[in-house]
Amino acid sequence: MTSSQTSNREAVTYDDSEGFAQLLDKRDPLAPFREEFLFPPGPSGSPVIYMSGNSLGLQPKKVRDHIEQELNDWANFGVEGHFHAKYPWVPYHENLTESTARLVGALPHEVVVMNSLTVNLHLMMVSFYRPTKTRYRILIEGAAFPSDQYAVASQARFHGYAPSDAVIEVTPREGEETIRHEDILAILQSEGESIALVMLGNCNYLTGQAFDMKSVTAAAQAQGCVVGYNLAHGAGNLEMRLHDWNVDFAVWCSYKYLNAGPGGIAGCFVHERHASNFDLPRLAGWWGHDKQSRFLMGPSFNPIVGAEGWQLSNPPIFQLAALHASMTLFDKAGIANLRKKSEMLTGYMEFMLDRLPDGACRIITPRDPAARGCQLSLHLDGNPKQLISSLKEAGAVCDFREPDVVRVAPAPLYNSFSDVWRFATMLGDLIRANRPAGAPDSTKASDTTGSDNQ
Repeated sequence: MTSSQTSNREAVTYDDSEGFAQLLDKRDPLAPFREEFLFPPGPSGSPVIYMSGNSLGLQPKKVRDHIEQELNDWANFGVEGHFHAKYPWVPYHENLTESTARLVGALPHEVVVMNSLTVNLHLMMVSFYRPTKTRYRILIEGAAFPSDQYAVASQARFHGYAPSDAVIEVTPREGEETIRHEDILAILQSEGESIALVMLGNCNYLTGQAFDMKSVTAAAQAQGCVVGYNLAHGAGNLEMRLHDWNVDFAVWCSYKYLNAGPGGIAGCFVHERHASNFDLPRLAGWWGHDKQSRFLMGPSFNPIVGAEGWQLSNPPIFQLAALHASMTLFDKAGIANLRKKSEMLTGYMEFMLDRLPDGACRIITPRDPAARGCQLSLHLDGNPKQLISSLKEAGAVCDFREPDVVRVAPAPLYNSFSDVWRFATMLGDLIRANRPAGAPDSTKASDTTGSDNQ
């Protein structure tokens, strides 16, 4: 069974045979990167089909070498490792500056790797959520990641406002699963004068919907709003131009698509127009102090120009080492190349899921590739938790999010087209096995007009 999909890049005709998936893998210039990662073993001992990179990325094989380098330098140098290790620890985070800037479309002095995501979010809101009597509200997306909701609500309370009034949530229309872009713009138009901060997850963790950051940022700033983004599901997944889009600030984690390991160190972007604005309130720490005089231990805080000026403490070297190993792979692959493969890989997953029995699977993530990354969020017929458990027993890993969403993420750095074929085939077999006898098993044709731009 085939389906033709056209785009502004190339025409693609998908086929649901295993041979077609294998052919795509042979033609994939990024396929060798798969060998750079460790796949957990499944019940049979073979590597699992891993579709949870949106939750925790796989371990790059080189992580062990990078961390062992720091263990050896600690053993051999002790405190002198801060200046004499192979990668001296005092400036270690600077090894990641250029690659991080390339990843998110920023200038080097606009980014820094530090802390954890929600810590960075609070640090940014200290500086950029500056409510006044008439402009005090925060706009977020409905069903934002809970930590974002907790953070913005607590910031509103900290400034003396009730979250029920100060926090505006833009939500899907009745009967719909995702947010319409025009509804975000409409709220900005009608409520913009009261909104101090727009704080969106650029790619929603639950639905996989990616927002049009460029136009949202422009519309919000035209109303006088400050604009920030949580890139937890965007960094390493989507192409971004944070500097060119004039975003005020952004924060992200590194344990999902960036494969830095559980609790990996996070990142932060501050636009260069704020780089030398030392009148902005901020919480200060010694690692944000001017590097030339940091170790003079003076009592007055003199912040570094740029995003580094928001640092608090010296960073955890082992976490930096793990991220360093992964970022070298992103630099070799290139985020533009990864995004091109991602659109095709996710489009193929969409095609295969559309061929499951009628009513078995409904994709709630937008079908327009510009409005999604590599994650597809699904409503599955029957008991989705049991299906996830059965998939795991069969050697495939994805995840479930309350109340009823199954998330599947074919990450382009290490997932293959054969992974997609095997996953969808396995899911289809489980669905058929659990359907009542005599239930229809027809598959629906995929309506893909305008849905892909491979």
